[in-house]
Amino acid sequence: MRRNYIGGAWTPSASDRSVDVLNPATEEIIDQVPAGHAADVDQAVSAAREAFGAWSVTSAADRASFLEAAADLLEERSASVAAAITADMGSPITFARRVQVGTPLAVLRSYVELLATYDFGGARVGNSLIVREPVGVVGAVTPWNYPLHQIVAKVAAALAAGCTVVLKPSEVAPAAGYELADILQTIGLPAGVFNLVCGTGPVTGEAIAAHPGIDAVSFTGSGAAGRRVAEVAAATVKRVTLELGGKSANVILPSAQLDTAVKVGVAKALTNAGQTCNALTRMLVHRASYGEAVALAAQYAERYEPADPQLDGTRLGPLASAAQRDRVLSYLEKGLAEGARLAAGGPQPPDGLPVGYYVRPTVFADVTPQMVIATEEIFGPVLCVLPYETEQDAVDIANGAPYGLAAAVWSADQDEAVSVARQLRAGQVEINGGAFNTVAPFGGFGKSGYGRELGVHGLEEFLEIKSLQF
Repeated sequence: MRRNYIGGAWTPSASDRSVDVLNPATEEIIDQVPAGHAADVDQAVSAAREAFGAWSVTSAADRASFLEAAADLLEERSASVAAAITADMGSPITFARRVQVGTPLAVLRSYVELLATYDFGGARVGNSLIVREPVGVVGAVTPWNYPLHQIVAKVAAALAAGCTVVLKPSEVAPAAGYELADILQTIGLPAGVFNLVCGTGPVTGEAIAAHPGIDAVSFTGSGAAGRRVAEVAAATVKRVTLELGGKSANVILPSAQLDTAVKVGVAKALTNAGQTCNALTRMLVHRASYGEAVALAAQYAERYEPADPQLDGTRLGPLASAAQRDRVLSYLEKGLAEGARLAAGGPQPPDGLPVGYYVRPTVFADVTPQMVIATEEIFGPVLCVLPYETEQDAVDIANGAPYGLAAAVWSADQDEAVSVARQLRAGQVEINGGAFNTVAPFGGFGKSGYGRELGVHGLEEFLEIKSLQF
């Protein structure tokens, strides 16, 4: 069984219970991690609090040098880290190299650059000097779908701010957390600045949220778990950042180039087997083009043939776990029961894959905004195509889901696209396929949570504001 990383050393858990880590493509046990114990969190928090005093007063340049060294070593190890991520959560190896490792690498380097210019000393306002100081010890609880990126988005920002960290990676896909811990140990990050405790959410996650020695909690995961984190954290009045998923709308306006918009939209829905919180899972198309759009979506979805994620060229791997596969299959059955029409895919197992947690890429047509499949996050390779009558109708449908993490708008007229984008209740809106930006704020409205990650806004989640009066 793996150990925790506490105070700069690999430390056995106080619990002798373990969690099996399975390869979702083979269903074989490939690792074991601690099930967790509150005593592990106590020990990690003590180490983080002890390290905070010295780390919090290091210069921005010194903190940047550690982040740069971590980025350099991650880049050097990128192939092996990508392979580890593919093995424990099923992301296709090509995607794992390019995105699962490439994106956190870019995030690390972005904080190196930000620390060169960010003014912690602040500006004068009247007779006051406004300064920013680290919030303290940060508890980070992260999911399995982008296991390294979600960790780095929190940890890099917290370290850049001068905070120390206690991380709980997902027990479903913990390898990325252990890879990062080894990197930070190898580069000589001071003991206690970064700590890793493994375990389940109800044990380790709740202990982090409740711990009085933790000053801020940053959580990414399900809505139910996020609400529990907020509830538990409230007892100690700590700062909480929540990113809780989405049901993102892709609004294709009549003037858009339909083929391109649908092709890119399908890719944005099926990437990472649909296990992406900002996946564009609701495609909204004007009634006049609806039939053509459904046919195109089905055509493009069928190109995402489930296959072994270890093979170069695989575009769709398995779901990360049996529980997630079963959850997605239950939604496919709900969609059919509600009267949605299968344009592609369905609940039948893919051909030629007798083992592994695979689900066929699925496109539902004749979807209405009130259907469960159009309002709840499925987190699998499932796209719903909905018709609309007018631009206002499209906006209303897009905003009708309880989530507001992301959205997209397609139009031949950029001003028109921006006008619609400004009306969408979402934290990020991509226009005509605009690329993900690792220095732009990431977070949502409504049930997608609150707070932001990445760039300046991510850094400031871990800073307190202080005014000095003269």
